[in-house]
Amino acid sequence: MDRPAPPRAEKHPKRIEQLGRVRVDDYAWMKDDNWQQVLRDPSALRADVRAHLEAENAYTKAMLAGADALQAELFAEMKGRIKEDDSSVPAPDGPWDYYVRYQMGAEHPLHGRRPRGREDGEQVLLDEEALSKGKAYFHVGAASHSPDHALYAWAADEQGSEYYTIRTKDLATDEEVGTPIESAYGDFAFSPDSQWLFWIWRDENARPAKVFRRPARGGEDVLVYEELDDGMFLGVGVTSDDSHILIHVGNQETTELWLVPGAEPTAQPVVAEPRRVGVKYELDRWTDRWVIRTNDDGAVDFKLCVSDAAVPSKAAWKDWVAHEPGRYITGFALYSGHMVRAERVNALDRLVVTARSGEAHVIDFDEEAYALNLEGGYEYDTTTTRFVYQSPTTPRQWFDYDLVTRARTLRKTQEIPSGHDPSRYLARRLYARASDGEEVPITVLMRRDTPQDGSAPVLLYGYGSYGHAMEPAFSIRNLSLVDRGWIWATAHIRGGSDKGWGWFLDGRREKKTNTFTDFIACAEHLVAEGYASKGRIAAYGGSAGGMLMGAVANLRPDLWGAIIAAVPFVDVLNTMSDITLPLTPPEWPEWGNPIEDGEAYDRIASYSPYDRVADRAYPPILATGGLSDPRVTYWEPAKWVARLRDHQQGDAPILLKINMEAGHGGASGRFDFLKEIALDYAFAIWAVDNGWTK
Repeated sequence: MDRPAPPRAEKHPKRIEQLGRVRVDDYAWMKDDNWQQVLRDPSALRADVRAHLEAENAYTKAMLAGADALQAELFAEMKGRIKEDDSSVPAPDGPWDYYVRYQMGAEHPLHGRRPRGREDGEQVLLDEEALSKGKAYFHVGAASHSPDHALYAWAADEQGSEYYTIRTKDLATDEEVGTPIESAYGDFAFSPDSQWLFWIWRDENARPAKVFRRPARGGEDVLVYEELDDGMFLGVGVTSDDSHILIHVGNQETTELWLVPGAEPTAQPVVAEPRRVGVKYELDRWTDRWVIRTNDDGAVDFKLCVSDAAVPSKAAWKDWVAHEPGRYITGFALYSGHMVRAERVNALDRLVVTARSGEAHVIDFDEEAYALNLEGGYEYDTTTTRFVYQSPTTPRQWFDYDLVTRARTLRKTQEIPSGHDPSRYLARRLYARASDGEEVPITVLMRRDTPQDGSAPVLLYGYGSYGHAMEPAFSIRNLSLVDRGWIWATAHIRGGSDKGWGWFLDGRREKKTNTFTDFIACAEHLVAEGYASKGRIAAYGGSAGGMLMGAVANLRPDLWGAIIAAVPFVDVLNTMSDITLPLTPPEWPEWGNPIEDGEAYDRIASYSPYDRVADRAYPPILATGGLSDPRVTYWEPAKWVARLRDHQQGDAPILLKINMEAGHGGASGRFDFLKEIALDYAFAIWAVDNGWTK
């Protein structure tokens, strides 16, 4: 078929010697040395890099011109499933009900409150839509009222770079107080007395490095905590009973918490339990005791401890809910008279309610695959919690649950304006046999009338990193493929925590290749069971899931009819060797440190998608990125695409789309974001239907 010629990136070989090993990177020039400034000001991008990215975008647009109508149709369908004037279930706190709602056509929500239990008397706290006007990108991170309900603060990112500006306003006057806080992380916390705001500063390499405290109505910033280890992230919060301010320090395998008494917000923080490599813990205060969730002492899938000590060091921990292999305790919420803990067993969630007396009961559901999330609320002295239930066929349902009577009150069901009949669809849980015998869950969504004879195209989604589980959730987006006769499948592969924390540990660092082979095993199982056929499977993943896409493209290019790699982490060896990048030191526990460890270097080099590109027939590939992305920098997909084209032995196209006005999460508006998803899906349909020779 006639098609335009792809851009040809110049080669400027850069020889890199590291730990006695040598590699040559022809496309290292695509990384602008001034990348830190580009994060804050995309117009600072070097001219030759900009020209190349714009040429790639033009080529992708030209190649997919025939799918423009399909993309527009997909977008219209997805948008039609969104209630445009939607609103959240109000969350009560003292005299007020707090909520967010969308106005018709708005990309961004409005934050509001009204007197508790009433339907009138709205006070607008924050109008994101108004603030976003004239801005190509606008995203609000944390947004919260002070405990005394007098102030409202929010963190906004206007580049996609994840450098946030925090502002605070007086709700009586609707006027901002104090000066804006610049170069902040998108997280903050008011002290329980409402007099102080605790916030996190990001350094020049975009790493959260220091916690500051300032008077809530403005004033001098005082350093509270400084983290000297570049490999740690920071967070701030307040215990459920408002007794302490918490400073959270941690990475993927180690955590440490520091305590500041809520009654003395200006006191120096005290460490709860000093960090020990490989030990994770989190804690919360339950009026007269601490509750600790930890993997210490070999509790791979975590256990719960309690402590009566003022400072809950390990010596004062007492086992409470014992560790059970395969029952992954994912978290807990505390109320004055009850604890609700969240668990996952074999990729299915449940909630367990425990009264202070010790009496316990379980909340679960009967569907074959579903997701159950504890939403909680603002109030501690209450007998009501809130959870959200959904499944691949069932839209989200918000329930208020009485912890004493066990009564469930349905507060809201996700409305699908264009209509949705769950009975038309079928969700199944399958199990693929991995190469080492492990059973890998697969969640399948299809129409009941879709044939199971291998003729249906399949989209197989995967992630498999950092312990993130792929919940079998409801998606308004996936229906656009399923209604066209596609089968949507989610692979619950190792590297995630779908089957427990051990499932994560078996897919990281020395065992990372399990993630890739599990995904391939899922594809092969779908073929064997008649759900799919080789060459008609579109593989889809983003970020670390994009690394998965790059790996399976190299390992089994014959399986895929298309690969969509969204903001893909594919230049693993170079990125993990660059300590100036925001996530490099914090990511070493996940991948290894190739700067100091020869085994880690060789292991990463053995699977790093960019480094493993070779002469082979690759399937059609779409890689996407964001110019302001601090997590997966724009040059990763750009370099990967250039190298893939160098080695492509087939005639399938390899495309790159860089959003020049966004970061890791893509477009910030709820509808603009759908346009990017519609592009991904249109590419999948276009590529699989076209049947490129591989």
